[in-house]
Amino acid sequence: MVVKDESGLIAALRERDEAVFAQLVDQYTPAMLRVARGYAPTHQIAEEVVQETWIALLKGISKFEGRSSLRTWLFAVLINIAKQRGVRERRDADAEIAAFTGGTVDPARFRPADDPMWPGHWKERQEPAAFPDTPEGSVLADELITFARRELDKLPERQRVVVSLRDLLGFDSNEVCELLNISMANQRVLLHRGRAAVRQALENYLADPS
Repeated sequence: MVVKDESGLIAALRERDEAVFAQLVDQYTPAMLRVARGYAPTHQIAEEVVQETWIALLKGISKFEGRSSLRTWLFAVLINIAKQRGVRERRDADAEIAAFTGGTVDPARFRPADDPMWPGHWKERQEPAAFPDTPEGSVLADELITFARRELDKLPERQRVVVSLRDLLGFDSNEVCELLNISMANQRVLLHRGRAAVRQALENYLADPS
């Protein structure tokens, strides 16, 4: 991953440029709330986690070394704060995958657990596309986007966070694995299952004549 030159942005934040900081807050707070809500039991606690993250940015920007993008660093701080506060104990990804048996998705659409190549993955050509577009570029009606977001919020915690990071915020798989401290295989399965649940709900919604 190539990190773009953010030296001007970093310098402005270190100089406490209020306009630049306010622009960042406006740009990232909605997405940060969505990720924080993946760990927090209430919206209020998620808001507190986001507030603490912005404070941490101001306190820690002088030590930022630019090894990753500012966005990646910001979300890493957000997730760490959520975990440190004990907002919700992190669940083991494998345990969650086993517990989520696909009530909203027909299990027959996945390969069996003993499949020698891709256990738990989609059977050929059944993998859904990314959920479904970013809100900014979506050609779907507002009603459909609202419905899809509501279904996304129903996903188990780890699936919801992975799908949000990948399909709403545009993080790549390596970044998500690093942010959440999960293996590439777990990230892939969580993403597939999360996308599948939202995709299935959308299919059912569109097929309902009412």
